[in-house]
Amino acid sequence: MSVALPAFAAELLRESRVARLGTADRAGQPLVVPVCYVFDGRACFSAIDAKPKRTQAGGLRRLRNIAENPRVSLVVDRYDEEWTRLCWVIVQGRADILTDGPERAGAVDLLRDKYVQYRALGLDRETATVIRLTLERAMFWSWTGATG
Repeated sequence: MSVALPAFAAELLRESRVARLGTADRAGQPLVVPVCYVFDGRACFSAIDAKPKRTQAGGLRRLRNIAENPRVSLVVDRYDEEWTRLCWVIVQGRADILTDGPERAGAVDLLRDKYVQYRALGLDRETATVIRLTLERAMFWSWTGATG
């Protein structure tokens, strides 16, 4: 499914450096975590990287939640003390966990291009775990009046 986004919302998704990923488990218990991500025009991708975590990557609650309930949201916003620059976009859709294949490798390449830190951390296109969020719905707002 293709989601139509106004130019400001598509640019915000492409250019922002951090987003908040919202997941929920089978019982509906929510979790929101900050993530680095990339938007390829159709889907958003986020990798489970080598930064220190409280639990091993395979046991991360966001991955367990996606396995139980693949419905997710991703929020990207821009805050500025000059409020005429405020805007946000929320995309909702289905998350899938990619552990192999060309789509996973391509997502890793995009993430490594966007974040030099992923090159330094050695994010590997052959072993990385990647979350793909296929966009099904978008909501957006900007001070200039663009809403959806």
